[in-house]
Amino acid sequence: MPLRILRVYADPTPDDGCRVLVDRLWPRGVSKERAHVDRWVKEVAPSNELRTWFHHDRSLFDEFVVRYRAELDENPAVEELRAIVAEHPVVTLLYGAKDEQDNQAVVLRDYLDAAGD
Repeated sequence: MPLRILRVYADPTPDDGCRVLVDRLWPRGVSKERAHVDRWVKEVAPSNELRTWFHHDRSLFDEFVVRYRAELDENPAVEELRAIVAEHPVVTLLYGAKDEQDNQAVVLRDYLDAAGD
């Protein structure tokens, strides 16, 4: 089943399917109407401590991946997200980070894909 990722600032398309915001904080400058978010699963985002430590520093990304995956292993919100993925033919994980390559949504998508979802 397709699991996509997209910056929340990008215009929504009909191909997005169920749009799920996976950031702990609502993205700056985006109204709820413009974001077209179907679900907000903020609990699946990295902890405040991890987010603050990483601070989108690319040199820390490999360690961020290890730490975030460890958090996901213990996070009950992952099951909520897996249920959403199981309910919809296409799910788009929305995130606010400027870096489209090294961000928590990429880690989350890969984590869910590795689990066979």
